[in-house]
Amino acid sequence: MKTLIKALVLAVPLAGFAQTASDTKAAAEKAAADTKATSEKAAADTKAAGEKAAADTKAAGEKASSDASSAATHTKKAAKHNAKKASSDMKAAGDSMTK
Repeated sequence: MKTLIKALVLAVPLAGFAQTASDTKAAAEKAAADTKATSEKAAADTKAAGEKAAADTKAAGEKASSDASSAATHTKKAAKHNAKKASSDMKAAGDSMTK
């Protein structure tokens, strides 16, 4: 009986140490997993922000190109209209001179 009690008394601290080591290992593994998850989220957020910035830049460039094309078309139409008007005015002036 004395030997049994002695063995139990000696085993209790070892069991406690084993539990502590297991807890420490689990905590370290959890910390590593949390760090990995945080890093992956930060990388995904950075990638998404970069892709959004690229898309916004592309859209702004396309809009500027479209606006420039529209302005050029408007200017071309206005010049054509003014040329026709000037030609018509010149013809009218020529016709009135010949009468």
